[in-house]
Amino acid sequence: MKIAITGATGLVGSRIVELLNNDFDFIPLNHDAVDITDAESVKKTLENLDYDLLLHCAGYTNVDGAETEKEKARLLNVTATENLFAHSQVKQKKFIYVSTDFIFDGTNPPYDESSTPNPIGYYGQTKYEGEQVVKDKAMIVRISYPFRKQYDKRADFFRTIKSLLEQGKAVTGITDSVITPTYIDDIAYGLKHLMMNFKPEVYHLVGADSLTPYDAFQEITKIFKLKNDLISKIRCDEFFRGKAKRPRQGQTTSVKNTFQKMKSFREALIEIAASIK
Repeated sequence: MKIAITGATGLVGSRIVELLNNDFDFIPLNHDAVDITDAESVKKTLENLDYDLLLHCAGYTNVDGAETEKEKARLLNVTATENLFAHSQVKQKKFIYVSTDFIFDGTNPPYDESSTPNPIGYYGQTKYEGEQVVKDKAMIVRISYPFRKQYDKRADFFRTIKSLLEQGKAVTGITDSVITPTYIDDIAYGLKHLMMNFKPEVYHLVGADSLTPYDAFQEITKIFKLKNDLISKIRCDEFFRGKAKRPRQGQTTSVKNTFQKMKSFREALIEIAASIK
């Protein structure tokens, strides 16, 4: 199967390509080849491209930045989706839109595929509008707090905290908010199944457990044998004062994922630690 993919060099997309390169023929739609925010550029690239499915991983993901760079966030999360999806529809190709748990408001968890979206920040709003573009005609795959062992171009929350603790620097962990960390390797293998068993439906590929950032940081110290006295507690309102609103209780689950075992945060950390030794 030939997979055209946006975001092929990003945090999630690059790992998908690494892990599934023997299963699919990936065709990266990189920045230097196509401007996905420009309809003519997309048309020119896609009309002569031989592919079976377009996996749209690219997007604007800076939650705080989206509040001030609204035009840029809209271009990448909505306009680009419209452009790519329109031309995929013309060619009658399958389309998968990678979305986020930030489309929920975090007031009434847990959130599964049937939960009603209600974004409270501009990032979540634009990702939800992207969902609306493709709804019922493409597959929507929502992920949550993705993390991985290694990626030089961009840090995720796990590697950021691990690095700070290894340097002996103090960190603050939120105690009254819950997140659902998701191991990117599990996302990749879940997508392998979904690309081979395509249905224009919504799926969640999220970690097996949810926990507070404070507890997540404690797990990092346990698995990687780091000092936990560097971690202090902080409340959500204080930590995010002056920043974009985020879903406070982000317990995200799946009722439709019967095909890929998703690891808990601890299980994923153990796997990463074992591979480092």
